Amino acid sequence: MTGQASRIARVLSIAGTDPTGGAGIQADLKSIAANGGYGMAVVTALVAQNTHGVRSVHVPPVSFLREQLHAVSDDVEIDAVKIGMLADVHVTRTVSEWLDQVKPRLVVLDPVMIATSGDRLLTEDAEQALRDLLSVVHLVTPNIPELAILAGSPVATDWAAVLRQAQQVAETYRVLVLAKGGHLAGDLVPDALVDARTVREFPGARIDTRNTHGTGCSFSSAIATRAAAEAGAVGPSLAQWGDAVAEAKLWLTESIAHADDLQVGSGHGPIQHFAGLWQRGGLQTRPTPTQVAESWWHDILDIRTDTDELPFVRALGDGSLHREAFVWYLAQDALYLRDYARMLAVASRLAPTAVEQTFWAACAHGAMATELDLHSSWIAEEVLAGAQPSAATTAYLNHLAAAAASGDYGVLVAALLPCFWMYQDVGMRLHPLSHDAHPYRSWLDTYADEAFAASSTRAIEIVTAVASTSAEPTRHRMAVAFRASAGHERAFFAAPLQNAREESRRLEDPPPLNETVA
Repeated sequence: MTGQASRIARVLSIAGTDPTGGAGIQADLKSIAANGGYGMAVVTALVAQNTHGVRSVHVPPVSFLREQLHAVSDDVEIDAVKIGMLADVHVTRTVSEWLDQVKPRLVVLDPVMIATSGDRLLTEDAEQALRDLLSVVHLVTPNIPELAILAGSPVATDWAAVLRQAQQVAETYRVLVLAKGGHLAGDLVPDALVDARTVREFPGARIDTRNTHGTGCSFSSAIATRAAAEAGAVGPSLAQWGDAVAEAKLWLTESIAHADDLQVGSGHGPIQHFAGLWQRGGLQTRPTPTQVAESWWHDILDIRTDTDELPFVRALGDGSLHREAFVWYLAQDALYLRDYARMLAVASRLAPTAVEQTFWAACAHGAMATELDLHSSWIAEEVLAGAQPSAATTAYLNHLAAAAASGDYGVLVAALLPCFWMYQDVGMRLHPLSHDAHPYRSWLDTYADEAFAASSTRAIEIVTAVASTSAEPTRHRMAVAFRASAGHERAFFAAPLQNAREESRRLEDPPPLNETVA
């Protein structure tokens, strides 16, 4: 959910209870509120449980369940339905009949069969009724044991098997499946949105806490809320479902990370649903620097792929590049670095801390000293003095100048970052091709050495930390500036051979004698 939603999603939870507040409708209502929705609840079962497990379950008459359902739908327009514990076959069929009548445009089913504690929450004879229910829901969010039951397979023990079972369920029941890796061993906790043709994965790292009670309820409710807020009259698109999962996972990760703050119960306690709201007073999750780096790097994947495939880069790597093209490139790079150093000096002046000021100032000196030393070893001073910036060089420098002129420190350093990050990335991957007889070994060694890698890493740390702590509008402007600079880097690498082709055409087709060559 970006910024303020255009409307507040009205989300109905149909689930059991948890008197300790960590799971069931209590968790659903907290999750819905924490993700910007208005929560409503219909109770399917009264569960006597705490952080150690389930003691007993009381299922009210289905006639009363039916009255609850119609009391809500007769009066309130429902944007999304989240279904949790259904207890038995009679409850399941009653809910299915109501869905057929009301036809909500967005239904998420968390097939509560087995609690995190291992307690069974759905009678075995209701399993087929639950499978039948899949035909009228849009997204199903089983944990790994529940996914195995739906797929009719043994419980998966690795992520690949989880994805196979999820795809099987998606194909069989024509439903979106959220595959969840929380029950797998190891430090990684991946999730994936799966349909019959596509898989969109959401990486995650395990948080060291035993307080994860109600994560399944909370995650599914959060997804339903965020998807409903963005969906149109016909329900969310596949992309909107994916965005809802991504945002809900960021929220859930933050809530789990602060679960120990609650100190509720002596067993597996609940997550802290409102950690972000209480800390920031808003709904927007604040990404960590690592998440910013991953997001920005992934956002320029197309640019990086295009850059890798450029004939200049490939010829530079294998040593087949014509010397004239390389010298032309170095001359442009020298022109670029002179102004780039000035922009680094501006970043140093704008930096809010002495540490950042020192870093950018040192980089400005490095751009003028270390890297220009490489250029002077290839290009005569008189040739360099007569070089004129190409269109690509000029466009890149204009972009950096505009970022500096904005006076926004975050935007400027984001615009400066690709020159570190992309050069180091290209250099590291080309460096294995370097050898004693390689004509461009000095370039390959410069951009793959440990000192440049360390500077690049530090630049990434500084810039992503600034983005992480900035307000969302500033973080967005930084991301736009970063991507624009990455595009200029690609154009810069493409320019030498483009220039060579233009020179070749000019030599092949000279102008008439009465025209002056520019």
